[in-house]
Amino acid sequence: MVIVFVLVALAVLAVLVLGHWYVWRRLVRDTTRGPGRARRAGTAVFVAGPLLMITALVAERSGAPFWLQRTLAWPGFLWMALALYLLLAVVAGEAVRPLLKRTLNRHSVRPLLSQEGRVAGGHRPGGQGAEPPGTPAAAPEPNQNPSRRLFVSRALAGAAATAAVATVGTGTYGVLRGPRVKRVTVPLAKLPRAAHGFRIAVVSDIHLGPVLGRGFAQRVVDTVNATQPDLIAVVGDLVDGSLKDLGPAAAPLAQLTARHGAFFVTGNHEYFSGAEQWVAEVRTLGLHPLENARTELPYFDLAGVNDLQGESEGQGPDFHKALGDRDPARACVLLAHQPVQIHEAVRYDVDLQLSGHTHGGQLWPGNLIAAAANPTVAGLDRYGDTQLYVSRGAGAWGPPTRVGAPSDVTVIELAATRA
Repeated sequence: MVIVFVLVALAVLAVLVLGHWYVWRRLVRDTTRGPGRARRAGTAVFVAGPLLMITALVAERSGAPFWLQRTLAWPGFLWMALALYLLLAVVAGEAVRPLLKRTLNRHSVRPLLSQEGRVAGGHRPGGQGAEPPGTPAAAPEPNQNPSRRLFVSRALAGAAATAAVATVGTGTYGVLRGPRVKRVTVPLAKLPRAAHGFRIAVVSDIHLGPVLGRGFAQRVVDTVNATQPDLIAVVGDLVDGSLKDLGPAAAPLAQLTARHGAFFVTGNHEYFSGAEQWVAEVRTLGLHPLENARTELPYFDLAGVNDLQGESEGQGPDFHKALGDRDPARACVLLAHQPVQIHEAVRYDVDLQLSGHTHGGQLWPGNLIAAAANPTVAGLDRYGDTQLYVSRGAGAWGPPTRVGAPSDVTVIELAATRA
């Protein structure tokens, strides 16, 4: 097992090094005339960037002093997103490079051909006489002008850097301004008519940590409360850090208000952050943790199971404990952080599972990777008689940036199908 871990780590490191070298080559080496200030400065950026990224990850996972985590997180995690989109932009530029070169060469050859036509007609430069009849005109040599190659490299590098910075800047602004409200209607066959229109505000993956703090938590709470839901479901990955460091950041959660209360289930990141302490803390904040448990609401059963990561601490999901003895005639809504838990939900005849975890991929094309590991990446889906809704989440992990996967708080409106 250790050998496999080492091999995977070495493979990841190799990809990281090669990717940065390739982008450095195109953006720094190919755009400078030789060793000098510009090249040294660019090289320093491409050395410092990945080092900050790695140290930010290590600091967060190792529980380093919180001030150090916060110092490293912003530059390190933003570089993670910027490096991805610099790489994608440079790769895209490779398709444009030959076309740009041919266009420039064509424009440079035409004046040369025109000049040679004048020479052949007896108008040599400098007043010289015409070449003897029958002397062929010299064919233009392919353009090998170093300054033209430099122009192409600089133009493509500038376009790539501009596109990457704009993408990351826009995606970061989208996260920091707070999630937008998404509304989805879900019909449930077992739901009584009296519960038609019951609204559940689903919020997942807030990821309070060294980047997203108390101010962000307040924006999420304000967004949720503005929807005036009947019930609030916080479906995991609330925090990335210890209670000691993030307790003040989570304090605004005490303001969550709904007629039938706010409920919480753990996500995988809670088990990296001291799950027992956080479960106790959210309880003091007025949320009701559902640890492999169920509560009977007036119109349906609401159940929750622990995240799969809890198995590492002997606190994994227990569907039988949460659902084994329930009345199957009543509708059931299950809170489960990871979409892959849907298969157990189907076995227990759950009507609707509410999940998060995927972030919708967070950074395109991360949705392709997320799709390979999850049955549903985002939105509403059906598995037999069980429906699954996956939220993209309110916050972000790592880079406080989203591209192609905007953050959301989803209001699920239950609809009764009985006549």
